[in-house]
Amino acid sequence: MRTTRLATVLSLAFGPLLAGTAVAGTTPAPASATAGFANLHDGDSVSSPFTVTFTESGLTVAPAGAVVPNSGHYHLLIDTALTADQTQYAIPKDAQHLHFGKGQTEATVSLPPGRHTLQVVMGDGAHVPHDHPVMSKVITITVK
Repeated sequence: MRTTRLATVLSLAFGPLLAGTAVAGTTPAPASATAGFANLHDGDSVSSPFTVTFTESGLTVAPAGAVVPNSGHYHLLIDTALTADQTQYAIPKDAQHLHFGKGQTEATVSLPPGRHTLQVVMGDGAHVPHDHPVMSKVITITVK
């Protein structure tokens, strides 16, 4: 019990610094929680740069590092997806995994022309998807 508590404290304290490393996710989310896009739909065509506006239901938006029940922050996955195993660890931070750890609810994104997939994934204070991952369906957009 003491070891579990220490591991939880350490993962919340250092998780944002260690995004992409093995930190098993245990933060619960309501079964009804959802995440998605307010302004983009599967099949849309956009010009780059474009604005992405995120939506959520059942969770509140809180910055990375915050330990607030039923909260999280947005991650935008571009041309990639998380495997079931990857939902147990901190989401990597790179060009395909954008983090919005300050609690941002929209972003301006620049992508090269062509077809791209997008997915929103909520992460807890340590960037780990919730226990019951809260994520949108993958959508495909075309950048002109």
